[in-house]
Amino acid sequence: MDKKNTVIGVVCIIAAFASLYLGQKFSPPPPATPPPVSSAVVKSVDAATGVANGPGAPVVNTGRPAFTAVAAEVPAAAVTTLQNEFITVHFTNFGGAIRDIALRKFPAVLGHPEPYVFNAVHTDPMLAFVDYPGFDRLTGFQLTSQTATEVVYRAVFGDQVEVTRRYTLVATPDDQHDPYQIRHETTFRNLTNKPVSLARFALSLGTTAAISDSVYGQQVSTGYSNASGQTFIPRTKLDGGSGFLGIGASETQSTLTSSGAVNWASIDNQFFVGILTPDQPAVGLVTSRVKLLPALPDTDRKAYGLAGAVQFDVKPLPAMGEATVGLNFYVGPKEYARLSKSSVFKLDQDRVMQFGWFKIFSQLLLKLMTWIHSGIPNWGVSIILTTLLLKTVFLPFTLAASRSAKRMQKIQPEMQVVREKFKDNPQKLQAATMELFKKHKVNPLGGCIPILITLPFFFGFFQMLRSAAELRFSPFLWAPDLASADTVAHIFTLPLNIMPILMGATTIISMHLTPQPSVDNAQAKMMKFMPWFMTLICYNFSCALALYSTINGLFTIGQQLVINRMKDEGDVASPAGMAIEDAAAIAGKPMKNVTPKKPKK
Repeated sequence: MDKKNTVIGVVCIIAAFASLYLGQKFSPPPPATPPPVSSAVVKSVDAATGVANGPGAPVVNTGRPAFTAVAAEVPAAAVTTLQNEFITVHFTNFGGAIRDIALRKFPAVLGHPEPYVFNAVHTDPMLAFVDYPGFDRLTGFQLTSQTATEVVYRAVFGDQVEVTRRYTLVATPDDQHDPYQIRHETTFRNLTNKPVSLARFALSLGTTAAISDSVYGQQVSTGYSNASGQTFIPRTKLDGGSGFLGIGASETQSTLTSSGAVNWASIDNQFFVGILTPDQPAVGLVTSRVKLLPALPDTDRKAYGLAGAVQFDVKPLPAMGEATVGLNFYVGPKEYARLSKSSVFKLDQDRVMQFGWFKIFSQLLLKLMTWIHSGIPNWGVSIILTTLLLKTVFLPFTLAASRSAKRMQKIQPEMQVVREKFKDNPQKLQAATMELFKKHKVNPLGGCIPILITLPFFFGFFQMLRSAAELRFSPFLWAPDLASADTVAHIFTLPLNIMPILMGATTIISMHLTPQPSVDNAQAKMMKFMPWFMTLICYNFSCALALYSTINGLFTIGQQLVINRMKDEGDVASPAGMAIEDAAAIAGKPMKNVTPKKPKK
């Protein structure tokens, strides 16, 4: 039965990987999508200095140097700039909206000074009206005023409604204002002597895509919060696919609309996020799958990104009356310490980190690492010290589990005889086995305790590393970026990642030193195979995660060497035959002339 279960497990693992591969290969091609808009600079006016830059001004770096986007051009747009120490905001008069935002503290490419640009290649400027007939990203607005911290645009819709768009950026942030947050107000004013009704409209959240070629589509998503909680829509939900062995198969979707009260909405990639927080709840979120790289085939998911738009309803405007839609718009890094500040953000906006089920562990690890980093300004060292601290805290549980594993290993010959004797009587087998455990002071669940305790921290660490902007481009030893794989070379196009190899080596050595209670040959082979399998799975994960696992393995090796030399004070010295006879007596079936089998080598 054990061999059969092992074979079934291996087959399921192979089937899972085959399903993922075939699902990606044979999924139906996505529908055509509208082309994105270029972010080329035409004219720039710095609101702080009043200096105008002509067409010869430097083009803002797209933030995605690995791709060359082919985009449709809009008519010549005048670009106005507001900036503080953290961001540079480029406004466009077309749509009276935010063309893109450069994050000055975060380079787009490692080793280059050009900043990462959010919404660099897009379908709509951020906060532009989306698909509103006669009033969208192609509508020209007049720049009516500008200061060092504010710009105001104006346009008239159908000779009936005047639309004023005001943007304010805090020059000097404080406890009540985040430097990455922009205040915006759109005011509709009725110019007639009759009431005017406005149709439902949507404001663009912007467009985002995977920050690198190796990032999976789940790390590009939109999201929203309402009274029921938070909902996130990864790009993979719109990609479609064949699912797992046909289960969960879905068609490709170009647009997904989420209706209901929206307290805030977001659009993000792996490390950066845009969060729109209206003064009054919005009424829906529209998520669109858009092709940003026309040069790639339609079947290549790397060619696609996400665009988001938040829907609003405005009450009818009375004669000569007006209405204002106010909101705060954050565009910046996914930093938990920043987004969890209740004085600036709503209490649940830190959920954009998407820590998932292991949120409490991710938060604890991130806070602990940040605290250590404040004293030792190296994230690699902070990860090591955090790992050692966790291992020290869990040491009592690990020692108890190791003692239990040693005792389980010693009684395996007796266990094997009991299994064979009562293989046709499960009730007696259970009674005899429990008596054997009781006699030798063995806890059959003792070996599971450390795993159950450490697994949530491992998964919490993994979830945290997926979106912690603090680790991006942070070097450690030979690794230039803890947030990505530590590739040092390529061998026949295959990457050579050192840290996952070290992780696998420590796991193999640790498993060799740890007593294995099972004597079943198939199970033993499966246990020996697992470190290789896990190394393969984690090979392209971030260097930070591999570093955590490597240090964890090194600590376990040293710990196990000490444990193996410790004397076991438990009662495991009883003659095997006597123990088996006692167990048999309890089971109600005496055993004669039984000799315990030696474990297989």
